[in-house]
Amino acid sequence: MARVNLITGFLGSGKTTTLQHLLSQKPADEKWAILVNEFGEVGIDGALLAESGAILKEIPGGCMCCVNGLPMQVGLNMLLKQAQPDRLLIEPTGLGHPKQILDMLSADIYRPWLTLDASLCLLDPRQLSDRRTVENENFRDQLAAADIIVANKEDRWLDADRQALHEWQQQDPLSRPVITASFGRIDAQLLRQPRKNQQTLPQPAHHHGQPASGLAALTLKPDARWRRSLNQGQGYFACGWVFDSDTVFDTVGLLEWVRLSPVTRVKGVMRIQEGLVSVNRQGNDFHIETRQASPPDSRIEVIHEAEADWNALQTSLLQLRLTFM
Repeated sequence: MARVNLITGFLGSGKTTTLQHLLSQKPADEKWAILVNEFGEVGIDGALLAESGAILKEIPGGCMCCVNGLPMQVGLNMLLKQAQPDRLLIEPTGLGHPKQILDMLSADIYRPWLTLDASLCLLDPRQLSDRRTVENENFRDQLAAADIIVANKEDRWLDADRQALHEWQQQDPLSRPVITASFGRIDAQLLRQPRKNQQTLPQPAHHHGQPASGLAALTLKPDARWRRSLNQGQGYFACGWVFDSDTVFDTVGLLEWVRLSPVTRVKGVMRIQEGLVSVNRQGNDFHIETRQASPPDSRIEVIHEAEADWNALQTSLLQLRLTFM
C-alpha cells in the first residue's frame, strides 16, 4: 500500500524545489514515485525531476482534476499498478484546485491501494500582499485544504511579509502548523504526519480554456527542430517551447531573455554553451542553476495574467540559437 502526500502551492511558491529536497531524503529501502501536473504542456518539472531517483509520471496541459478526473485517475492507476511505490508525492499545477484530487484519493475504490497522509501547501508570504493572488479561488482553497503550511522563501521576506504571515496564522481557524523554510528545505518526516484536515471545501468553478491534451509532455514531431504550445485557464495564459537536443543557446542572451521577458513567470531547462542550465523566474525573483544530467531536449515556458505577444517572444528566443543546422 502506498502512502500518499499532496504537495500544493500557488505559482512560484517553490513546489518543485521542495520536491527535489524531499526526494534527496528518500530512505534507501523505499520506492518513491511522483505524479506531476503542470499548467502548460511542455513538461518542465518532469525534466527537473527526471534524475531524482523516483519514478515519474507527468500530466501536462492543465488541471489534473478536470475532464471528470480522467487524466488524474489514469496517471494514478498506472503508477500504483506498475511502480507499486511505498510513497507517492502528487504535485498539482499551481493553478489547480485540490478538492477533486483529495476527494478522489479518499474514495473507497482507492482505500485498498493507498493511505492519504498529510497534505502540504507551499506559501510565499509575499503573496499575501498581492491582491490578485489572495483573491484567487485556488490560492485560498489550496491553503484551506492543507494539513501543514510551509512558509517558503524566508530568505526573501521583509518585515511586512513576516507580519502578513503572522496575521494569516492568527486568523487560521484550524491553527495548523506553519513550517518556515528557504529553498524548500524541509524535513521529510513531515510526510509521515497523518491527514487531519477534514473540512469541506466548496466545489470549484473551473474555467479552463483548453483541457489537457494527453498524458505525456509535449514532444517534437519527426524532423522538427522546435515546437510551440499554447494553453490558458483560470485567468492565466501559457506559452511553451521545446527544442531538439542539437540546439544550443547563447548563455548571456538566454538569461537576459528570461530576466526581461514581460511576463509573470518563466521556467525552463535549456542547453547552453557551458552545458545545461535551469532557469526559474517569478516576478523579480530569478534563480539559475547549472545541471549535470542531459535531457533529450530544451524546454521553456512562460505564464502571464494576460495574453502576451507570443510571436515577439518567440522571435527573440529563436534568435538566440547558436547551433540549429
